[in-house]
Amino acid sequence: MIELNPEKKIKFARPNYFQGILQLRNVNNDVLDFVKQQVNKRDDVAITKVVKQPNGYDYYITSQKYLQTIGKKLRESFGGFLKTSSRLHTRSRTGKDLYRVNVLFKMSKYKVGSIVNVRGDDYKILRMGFRIFAKEVRTGRKKTLRVEDLGEE
Repeated sequence: MIELNPEKKIKFARPNYFQGILQLRNVNNDVLDFVKQQVNKRDDVAITKVVKQPNGYDYYITSQKYLQTIGKKLRESFGGFLKTSSRLHTRSRTGKDLYRVNVLFKMSKYKVGSIVNVRGDDYKILRMGFRIFAKEVRTGRKKTLRVEDLGEE
């Protein structure tokens, strides 16, 4: 299932140190493997904790910059809903505000090749990512759809 990489030796002041949370919802094993593979590519990033949620997982990650990069790669590779938010965590000794970042990724229930009905017309999904490219089944016209058009958030 989900295992942290034991041979990865990263020194942090605290063992549960993290800069952000990757919230994965309605995902399959391909997405989980993809995230683990992306984190293992980098020597300066680690997953310090994994929390099972009712409809997904929360990964506590040590780099908020790379966390946002993983979110973008997830959306490009698998399609779905991505939301990034930050909250003030603390203030440094020099007076600088320090934030923690949450990246929520919800996998779409549609895939490339799926037929969806948008406002009475059927569309076949050609490519998913930041935008959804589809072709109308009846006329063959190509159109860019929004996530909201599919009835997902």
